[in-house]
Amino acid sequence: MDTRFDELLDFPTHQTFKVMGVAHEDLPQQVVTCLQQHAPGDYSPTVKPSSKGSYHSVSVSVRVTSKEHMETIYTELAKLELVRVVL
Repeated sequence: MDTRFDELLDFPTHQTFKVMGVAHEDLPQQVVTCLQQHAPGDYSPTVKPSSKGSYHSVSVSVRVTSKEHMETIYTELAKLELVRVVL
């Protein structure tokens, strides 16, 4: 992943990751577990269902320390089976 995060942001910073995935009760926990591996912390995700209820949006604020750290989190969240999009 080749991004320009280092040109746009001053690190360390807090970044809100918005993860959209299948409406499944395990989605928020899978997101938090992934984040704990790459950025240990106490997370309280907010979950919003889509209008038809097929998908959930999970938002979590994470302290990221570098461009590489942010790219790793995006990449690892996208690998989760229930996840469809990471913003």
